[in-house]
Amino acid sequence: MAHRDDGLLVRALAESVRPLQGTREDFGPLMDLVGDATCVLIGEATHGTHEFYRLRALLTRRLIEEKGFNAVAVEADWPDAYRINRYVRAMGTDADAVESLSDFQRFPAWMWRNADVLDFAGWLRTHNDRHSAREKVGFYGLDLYSLHASMGAVLKYLDRTDPEAAKRARYRYACFEHFGEDPKDYGHATSLGLSPDCERQVVDQLRELQREREALLRRDGFIAEDSQFEAEQNARVVQNAEEYYRSMFHGRISSWNLRDTHMADTLDALMGFLNRRLGAARIVVWAHNSHVGDARATEMGESGEVNLGQLTRQRHPRATRHIGFSTYRGTVTAASNWGGTAERKQVRHGLAGSCESLFHQVGLPGFLLDLRELGEAAGALRERRLQRAIGVIYRPETERRSHYFHTRLPDQFDAMLHIDETRALEPLERTAGWERGEAPETYPTGL
Repeated sequence: MAHRDDGLLVRALAESVRPLQGTREDFGPLMDLVGDATCVLIGEATHGTHEFYRLRALLTRRLIEEKGFNAVAVEADWPDAYRINRYVRAMGTDADAVESLSDFQRFPAWMWRNADVLDFAGWLRTHNDRHSAREKVGFYGLDLYSLHASMGAVLKYLDRTDPEAAKRARYRYACFEHFGEDPKDYGHATSLGLSPDCERQVVDQLRELQREREALLRRDGFIAEDSQFEAEQNARVVQNAEEYYRSMFHGRISSWNLRDTHMADTLDALMGFLNRRLGAARIVVWAHNSHVGDARATEMGESGEVNLGQLTRQRHPRATRHIGFSTYRGTVTAASNWGGTAERKQVRHGLAGSCESLFHQVGLPGFLLDLRELGEAAGALRERRLQRAIGVIYRPETERRSHYFHTRLPDQFDAMLHIDETRALEPLERTAGWERGEAPETYPTGL
């Protein structure tokens, strides 16, 4: 439904936006907006749009080169992202950037195994090679899905550093053995009371690693600090993943809140680690708009959900900046169902009355909007308005129900980047179906 006086708002926006020219200079206003913030959260309206990934990487490069940001933290599993971290900091054995992405095998692999992430990893390695070990920029994951991979990483670390502690860890983690490889089976069985849970064991394992941290560092020196921090974070993933998979069967809000709280806690742990090592942590976060924007400005917050953006803004007031993306039409890489293959799908035009439709009416191929300096547009843009969110699944046949929620945009983000027509992200594994793409279709409206 169109909003009253949208025509006046479009004219006001047209006077406020900065057209994008496709150069590094496009980000000058954002560099000013960032100022001395220590955490910049950069979103995406889909998990499969080339322009979002490319522009986010270009902005991140400027933040690293000109503002001294020293870490990139992303919506990815800790052990998978840490392999990239080893590569870009010349700590691992991977021969090239392609090999460093090899651990991203779980659905949706294209979210990180794609041409744009490959380009950024290659750039970051080249950048880091010109700097000392202390100055190298790291790459880290914030998510918690890697229950088994993280257990394996903890055991591998302890086998190398403390074989007796490794035996204790194996005994604790053996609790999961009879549930198989799918953590959902563990969550289902324990939530129904069919089997005892492993909560005490995973908590005990994390606490032991934390207790032994100082002794290990005294024995092995601070050169071992990276490995200890990696292991401790993997143990934290195991603890929180165990709770997350149990919570999945008690309602979406419970599991969503656990996941985003884990991401916020991991970000805080990374800040603490970098502050101890370098004296200053400045971190760029890459995640979906639904995680990066402040949930309190959306109907997510009204229903009781919290997210990474809200928690970070609450914990670090005045030290964070939140930047979102939007698109009106184009193509996107997404699946039709969970676990499905990557498809190149047509993105429907933004619904009437939505943020996307409003921005389309400005009439520019792309623009930057500073939401903190709106002038005449401020009041009207603070009205509740639909916003589109496409994750790893896109179902255009139920567009309204599946992919839109209400938001008050200036309270959700500090700035928006709008690209009117976008194209699908290129997976490293491009199937014949993806290459063929999806023919434009006419879907019923209002679903």
